[in-house]
Amino acid sequence: MPDTREQLPAPPQHPPLPAALRWLLLAFAVLCLVLGVIGIVVPGLPTTVFVLMAGWAAARSSPRLHAWLWRHPLFGSMLRNWADGGRVSRRAKWSATFVMGLCAVIVLCAAPRWAAWVACTSMACVLTWLWLRPEPEA
Repeated sequence: MPDTREQLPAPPQHPPLPAALRWLLLAFAVLCLVLGVIGIVVPGLPTTVFVLMAGWAAARSSPRLHAWLWRHPLFGSMLRNWADGGRVSRRAKWSATFVMGLCAVIVLCAAPRWAAWVACTSMACVLTWLWLRPEPEA
């Protein structure tokens, strides 16, 4: 299988920040990445959002971590699509729709009526916004 690393665009570069801020952003990037990985298997925990936040923080704190995320087989496409005009893949949209639908059913069965209304309304707003995002070109 050929190495595709050479074909990927380089991640964007950002100016250096003070050391203390870089360490805080690096810790935030790692935390978001861990939450994103957990979100792959835990319904209701958004993988894409956490990976995007990890990419943002890593770009400002650790060029090495950011380059690794940028070229990662699973997370890299999310970051590159977002950097290319805020694009979200159709697969990510359907995945989010399925998981939020599942969470809505659970909330409707388990939570008080007012909490279910707030949660379902919030999820509907997020899904509307998500489906209005452009998709990457094939």
